[in-house]
Order: sequence, then structure tokens, then C-alpha cells
Amino acid sequence: MTDWPILSTVTFLPLVGVLLILLIGDDNENGKRNIRSITLLTTVVTFVVSLFVWIGFDNSQAGFQMVEKHEWLDSGISYHMGVDGISILFVILTTFLMPLCILASWQSVQKSVKAYMVAFLLLETLMIGVFCALDIVLFYVFFEAGLIPMFIIIGVWGGKRRVYASFKFFLYTLLGSVLMLLAIMAMFWQSGTTDIPTLMTHAFPASMQTWLWLAFFASFAVKMPMWPVHTWLPDAHVEAPTAGSVILAGILLKMGGYGFLRFSLPMFPLASEMFAPMVFALSVVAIIYTSLVALMQEDMKKLIAYSSVAHMGYVTMGIFAMNAEGIQGAIFQMLSHGLVSSALFLCVGVIYDRLHTREIDAYGGLVNNMPKYAVAFLIFTMANVGLPGTSGFVGEFLTLLGAFKANTWVAFFATTGVILSAAYALWLYRRVVFGTLTKDSLKGMLDLSGREKAILYPLVVLTIFFGVYPAPVFDATAQSVKALVTNVTASINAAQTAAAN
Repeated sequence: MTDWPILSTVTFLPLVGVLLILLIGDDNENGKRNIRSITLLTTVVTFVVSLFVWIGFDNSQAGFQMVEKHEWLDSGISYHMGVDGISILFVILTTFLMPLCILASWQSVQKSVKAYMVAFLLLETLMIGVFCALDIVLFYVFFEAGLIPMFIIIGVWGGKRRVYASFKFFLYTLLGSVLMLLAIMAMFWQSGTTDIPTLMTHAFPASMQTWLWLAFFASFAVKMPMWPVHTWLPDAHVEAPTAGSVILAGILLKMGGYGFLRFSLPMFPLASEMFAPMVFALSVVAIIYTSLVALMQEDMKKLIAYSSVAHMGYVTMGIFAMNAEGIQGAIFQMLSHGLVSSALFLCVGVIYDRLHTREIDAYGGLVNNMPKYAVAFLIFTMANVGLPGTSGFVGEFLTLLGAFKANTWVAFFATTGVILSAAYALWLYRRVVFGTLTKDSLKGMLDLSGREKAILYPLVVLTIFFGVYPAPVFDATAQSVKALVTNVTASINAAQTAAAN
């Protein structure tokens, strides 16, 4: 069992579903149903197989596990896969959200069902590949290729301004990534390898680190997105179909944070320390500014999109605090945000499917005829605020704790973001759910169907479970984070000692 290439299996299993779908025509209802069923089955099986990765993972080791390595391109570029405590949970999160996305698109997507499902399955393969790749060229291939299915999903099945939004998303993310490609080439010429574990131990000269760090930062900051390069995200979210928004918020935003943890900190520790004040400043601006912008939104999706930018501000702040609390908190915050914001977009999707509008003013009083929906929405809203007892609290608290250790002022200003997030989240909830049911269009709205319950209830359970008992996450990440912090601190101290002599 040990020599079974489990990571490659999990990564490429969705492609089996793609091959099966391509054999079926989607010109009649039966065909569409079969395509949906095959896609759902594929994603569920992928999720079940990915659980074996978690079961087989040894929490006591800091290094990479389940490693597979094959020659791929010349000059040492290889097909190299493996997971450590930082990446394993993102693989599980990806495979867990995918079936929910397929269920969410069950009725809402009626045109070109075949192409839609193929795009999602391809996207799944590419996203899992990003988190498993241990060769920087392979990582880049997966990282960039993930843009293409997402671009198509937003541009074909999106809202009215879908073409504008998809191009904006594509160009922003591509622009950052071109710089990253140049940096990858420079790293290869300097170290002679593209192997990530080797690069992590390679000491790049301090002057070079600065430029490399900036090039990687350009790519990851857009992906996160950090303020001021965040403007593509609200547009992309508003226009994307519900399932597209879920993947965008749940997984694609996390790639930026994952990139910082995998490349920026271990490979360029001196530059990371040098630029940490800048990242702190940008994070605090993001937390406060985007929360204030969220207060002014009329569109539900836009509001949640701005809240995502604010929450990712906590993540970047925690990562660059460069201590165990901050980084553990950042990883947890990413996973929690992956569950909570995905769930919020799914909640918006539920009422959008019924009324076909996302305007906040079009709703009100839904608690009267949709009580189950109101409860689920409340739990996710509270988790988004960071209420103790929900997963949102643990991540926010730890990132603030880590930031406090690094810089008290940063923590002070970031904490104001918690108050602002409560303001916009509760305001949204009050306007949509509470009040009297006066509008005729809302009176006939039914509560959650069986399919919608199957989507939302697992997310409710996990949000509360990880809020009360976060240990499974911390157990998996502890050793890798500890090793990362130790290495970064050692590199910085060694450089300071050398400079002093």
C-alpha cells in the first residue's frame, strides 16, 4: 500500500470523470442528468480517496510525505509530488468543496452542462496539483493552468458583465505571475535545481532575495488578493455562478497564502523580514478599508467578496508575524474561511435561485417562511464575524496573537476590523432575514430543499466542530510550522551575526 501513488491518484482522478462525460451527449434531459451524476460521483470518490491521504499522514514528521518523483523535463525538472502539514489540509478542503459545488449547480446550470462539468473537474485536478507539487516548474504549471477553467466558468456561465469580470480576473492574475516566472528562472540559474525541498535549504544572496521576494509577492498578492490589487475579486464574485464563487473564495484565494508559506518565508527569509512592515501595513489597510467598503454594498455577493479581502488581511498579517501562533492561525484562518465564505456564497445562491436577484433591498423577513435557512445563514454569519465557538474565531484570535507578539500597533488596528466585520455581517443579516414579510415576491419562497440541506448542513457541522475542537488541524500542521519558524529565525539570526562581524 505504501508504494501506491496516492497523491497522483487524487490529483488526476477527476480526469477519469472528464473522459466519461465526454462520451455522453448533453442534448437531452437524460444526458444532462447522467453528466451531473457522473461528475458528482467522481468528486465524491476523489474526496473519499483524499481522506486516505489524511489517514496515512504522520503528524509527528515535519518533512514531506507520500513523495513521488519521476523524470519529466530535462535539466532536473521532475514530476515531484508530496504533502506536508501545511499543504495536506488544503487538498482535503478542495476535494470536500467540489461535490458541494456540483450539487449547488444541479438546477441552476442548464446550458452547456457538459462543458461546465468538464471545466470544474479540470479545475479540481489543477487545484490539487498546486498543493501537492514539489517542483517549482510543476507548481507554476498547475498554478497558472487553474486560471483557464475559472476564466471560462466566469466568462460563459456568469452574470451580465461576465466577460469584463473574467478578463479582469485573468489579466490581473497573469500579470503578477509573469514576474514569478522570471523569478523562477533566476532561481534555477542560481541554484541549478527546481526542486522545492532543495530550494528551501538553498541560501540565496541577500540582494537577490529582495528581488525574488518582490516578484513572488506580485503574484501571490494578486491571488490573495491584498489591497490595492483586490479590485478584480468583487467583480469576479458578483458575475461568477454560485459554484464558481465557492471555488474562488474557498480554494483559489488560498493559493496566495499557501505560496507565501511555501516560497516567500522559507526561501527568502531575509527579504521576508525586511518587507514584513510593508505587509503589515497593507494587511491593516485591507482589514479596515475593505470592511468599511463592505458596509456600503447593495449586492450580497459584493459584500461577502469584500469581507473575503478583509479576512485574507488577517492571513497575510499572521504569516508575516513569522511566529508559530501567527502562522498556525493563518493556516487555520484560510481553512475556516474556505468553509465559511463558501457557505455564505452558497446561502446567497439558495435565495438567488428562487428570486434571481442579489440586491439586499429585495429581501427581508425571510425568517418567517425560511426558518431553517435563517439558522444556517446565522451560523455562517457569526463564523464570519469570528464569534467564539465557531471556526472563524480560532483563526482570527491566533493571527491577532501572533501579530501582537510581532507588533502591538498592528494587532491594535487589526482588532478594529473584528468590530467592523460584525457591523457589516449583522447589518446584512438583519436586512435579509429579519423584519416583517411584506414583499409579495418573497411570500411564496420555500425553505431549504433536500439538496440544499445536503450542501449546507455538513458546512454547519464543520464550522461549529472546528470552532470547538480545532485540534485535528493543529495536530496536522504543528510540526511543519515549527520547522518553518525555526528555519526562518535561524536564517535571519545567521545573517545578523554575519553582518555584525
